[in-house]
Amino acid sequence: MGKLDGKKALITGGQRGLGFEIAKEYVRQGADIFICARSGDALQTAAAELSALKVRADQIISYKKADVSNASDMDVLFDSVMQEFDGNLDVLVNNAGIQGPIGALEENDWDELIKVININLVGALYCMRKAVVIFKEEAKKNGSGSKSIINISGGGATGPRPYFMGYAVAKTGIVRATETLAKEVKPYNIRVNAIAPGAMNTRMMDEILSAGDRAGEEYEKILQKKNNGGDSMDKPAKLAAYLASDDSAFVTGKLISAVWDGWQDFEKHEGDIAESDIFTLRRIVPKDRGFDWE
Repeated sequence: MGKLDGKKALITGGQRGLGFEIAKEYVRQGADIFICARSGDALQTAAAELSALKVRADQIISYKKADVSNASDMDVLFDSVMQEFDGNLDVLVNNAGIQGPIGALEENDWDELIKVININLVGALYCMRKAVVIFKEEAKKNGSGSKSIINISGGGATGPRPYFMGYAVAKTGIVRATETLAKEVKPYNIRVNAIAPGAMNTRMMDEILSAGDRAGEEYEKILQKKNNGGDSMDKPAKLAAYLASDDSAFVTGKLISAVWDGWQDFEKHEGDIAESDIFTLRRIVPKDRGFDWE
């Protein structure tokens, strides 16, 4: 049996890249999945590949073309998901995202900068809003079964990322939204976490290399990562499965690095993780750096 047997999950941007790797891991772990993306042809191809991985004959693999930045699309999508899953949903993975314009803020195309924020932040917020309504209704009807929202963070969320303003602002917002919503919905046994996946060899990496000097110091870092093959997508995919499973029932409101944090051993530190502010964003004050002034 897989750790996600019986779970029903919606994965946005599930047709390629990390979203597709997460979808594959979920299928292998026994989940029923529904993926969405803006490209219908890519979705069909992805769904066919996912179906070949099914671990049981009645496992559901479904998909629908939808734009996460379009509220009407999302309303229709969630209606389709609930119909496909017979009124149940256990997991939302907010993976859909774009990198947006690269370069100095004043040189960014304004419409493109707004677009990256609308897709990466506003669209994800709307999906969380839709999922929370469903999860709370299910809790009222059937008791408080464990539900999980998993958001994908990215570069710029925990520190400045020059020349990637739209992306950095959106991903920082996602982390704070994760922490805030986690506290709002904790009484309903709904968990909300974010994953920092690392610098993976995806189209975003290629976009940075194509940007050249406009990417600033990031160009050399990414070029080195590219030459080394990039960070594995396997780790964040497995982390996403862990956070969707009941094994992580004590983890909520956290930003977890798939590459650097020892999430495989979180159970050994359950109390410390659940009761402290580790793996969260916070402001650094003088005493944190050894100064004795306020």
